[in-house]
Amino acid sequence: MNYRELPMRVAVGQVRELTDEIILYTKQMGIQDLQFNFFHGSPHVPGDTHWEYMDLLRLRTRCEDAGLRLNAIENVPIKFYDKVMLGKPGRDEQIENMQTTIRNLGRAGIPVFGYHFVVCGVWRTSTTAPGRAGAQVTAFDMELAQNAPLSFDRVYTDDEMWANYAYFMKAILPVAEEAGVTLALHPDDPPVPSLGGVARIIRSFDAFQRALEIGDSPNHGLDFCVGSWSEMSPAECMQGLRYFGERGKIVYVHFRDVVGSVPKFREGFIGEGNLDMFEVMKTLWELGFTGYLIDDHVPMMSNDGGWNSRSRAFANGQMTAMLDILQKGYVAKG
Repeated sequence: MNYRELPMRVAVGQVRELTDEIILYTKQMGIQDLQFNFFHGSPHVPGDTHWEYMDLLRLRTRCEDAGLRLNAIENVPIKFYDKVMLGKPGRDEQIENMQTTIRNLGRAGIPVFGYHFVVCGVWRTSTTAPGRAGAQVTAFDMELAQNAPLSFDRVYTDDEMWANYAYFMKAILPVAEEAGVTLALHPDDPPVPSLGGVARIIRSFDAFQRALEIGDSPNHGLDFCVGSWSEMSPAECMQGLRYFGERGKIVYVHFRDVVGSVPKFREGFIGEGNLDMFEVMKTLWELGFTGYLIDDHVPMMSNDGGWNSRSRAFANGQMTAMLDILQKGYVAKG
């Protein structure tokens, strides 16, 4: 089935490796859809510069053989396109490799590729901040981060990073269109002007408008990370959700929230952050969103494992219940 024809649904996300445990976990929660995150690589799809077709195909068929559906892969390792993001010599070779990866995703029948344009990655000033009842969460405080040394050889400005982004999209989007792959852009996290001397350009509602004007295509939209948008402000999050949702530009959703906004915030459980998360899901439903939602970042609950499976089960249970309420309520009215 064409993924665009599927209904709004919950998926298990942030999976690096498709183990028997993950398969059973997903199916016992009554979820059929999976999304992988290969920011740190994956044993299923190795490679130092790009991903090979047969590796991607075998990953998709293993999902299907287990009765699951592979919705998307997000994030190649940063080393795949760090020179692209910084505009350094060698970027054209990296772009060719990214084009190969996107072609191979399309050939393998994987319809969505989530990406970001932040060469420094996600920043946090704490990974052990106290959350509800002793759960550990990540946190960010700009006052602590602003004196960090340069991440690279010099300062990189907004104008430079926007020029590098436009160069990248001009080369990548036509290949995605030809391959039948939809690109989904994630916000910079945290959405502050600069960290480590590198401008973080995808940090506001206006920035997303600009990015989608540069990358104007039916095959380009947003990985709408509710948490990262909430880090901007709750009002900007809801503005972006409605604006881009009305235009059909939200490909999938990271369904999480934070407590506080830049310059200082921490992550938390669904229901304790800045936003009414049921209102977020209800807004998506009313806009006719037909993509999927994943749990994304979650707190580390006491006595949990490395993948935070207890906390993820809580998040997925919340999402599943909210969606069930909407589905049954709207069916009853219809």
